[in-house]
Amino acid sequence: MAPLRVLCIHGYRQNGSSFREKTGALRKLLKKQLELVYITAPLTVQPAAAEESSKEDNISVPAAGGSEESRGWWFSDIQALSFSAQQQCESSLGLEESIATVREAVKTQGPFDGVLGFSQGAAFVAMLCSLQEQKLEPDLNFRFAILVAGFRSACEEHLKFYKAPLQIPSLHVFGLEDKVIPDNMSRELLSCFQDPQVLIHPGGHFVPAAGAHRQTYQDFLKTFQ
Repeated sequence: MAPLRVLCIHGYRQNGSSFREKTGALRKLLKKQLELVYITAPLTVQPAAAEESSKEDNISVPAAGGSEESRGWWFSDIQALSFSAQQQCESSLGLEESIATVREAVKTQGPFDGVLGFSQGAAFVAMLCSLQEQKLEPDLNFRFAILVAGFRSACEEHLKFYKAPLQIPSLHVFGLEDKVIPDNMSRELLSCFQDPQVLIHPGGHFVPAAGAHRQTYQDFLKTFQ
């Protein structure tokens, strides 16, 4: 049985390569079920002070001249070109470019059975699922979504993505000790999906992949294999 192909959407201040490294345990845990394909967001994030880098997606800022870049899917502060999950804003910047990046990935690297997102990437996945169900992006045809440390965007411009509960089968994963995206924010996103499944872990801001989590992932995925 061929593994399910899943498009992976990284978090803010990450990129495809760093997210692949961070999810090594998940790839090992589900190597028979999943083939994970990673892409990188189009928006370059300005380096933050060292003490700020840990606030976002637990990724240290690369040294100057390094090949790894901090990237994001949209900015909530269009003047500072920065993002905070809890920042209220009327409009965002960069989302259309990010949708185009996913559209291109689906065309050139697809088809994909599902989509997985982490943190800002998980919030973006919810938007992609909404676009798919509204038939606004005909190239998107995901059968399921996995959202890790997800949240509803606080940007007014994004309210259009949450008008109706999404029908796509979804697994929502979040940690009780997450200091970046508190679990109440992830719980709020549950209401945007019809019959969401949930995996709660005791840890922080990461993609959990301990042996204790294998069964929950497998039970969710077996429907699609």
